[in-house]
Amino acid sequence: MSGTFSLAGELDLLLPITALLPLTAVLLVSQSNPYQTLVLRGILGSVSTLLYALLGAPDVAITEALVGTLLSTTLYAVALRSSMALRLSYPADDPPSEACLERLREWLQPLSLRLRLLPPVPEQTGEAAASHGCLGPGLRLELANPRLVARLRALEGFRRWRQGGGELLLRELP
Repeated sequence: MSGTFSLAGELDLLLPITALLPLTAVLLVSQSNPYQTLVLRGILGSVSTLLYALLGAPDVAITEALVGTLLSTTLYAVALRSSMALRLSYPADDPPSEACLERLREWLQPLSLRLRLLPPVPEQTGEAAASHGCLGPGLRLELANPRLVARLRALEGFRRWRQGGGELLLRELP
């Protein structure tokens, strides 16, 4: 390559891309939905990669693409998938009805929680500790986490749950 490298001709391309960085960062930290945050993190890394490549730093661009975008987004997706689920057990003799499960899913949706039902296990095995709570007979929901109980009671779905005859209890741990 001959000649000096100048950004003067590239400024009209660099300014809009550079303006996307703080805009995407503000959107990223203001999201309440973790899945939207995941997408925005990927966009932020991609914009950074493009900017580094345009500024003539291909090594930094490749590192940002692989580590900052691909690896961190993948690890965050795996962490979200494993942690954003409410695991509930239920009695073997009284499985929850489909209407009960649908009402519960609607209630959990604003918190971006997925409902996972664990198969009934005998109380002696101690495997019930893997669950966050128990879905009892009727519409009885017992949870072990007091903060989760408080957050669920603050949602509109709690009112509908109670109107349908349901109750939400804090389970005492032994």
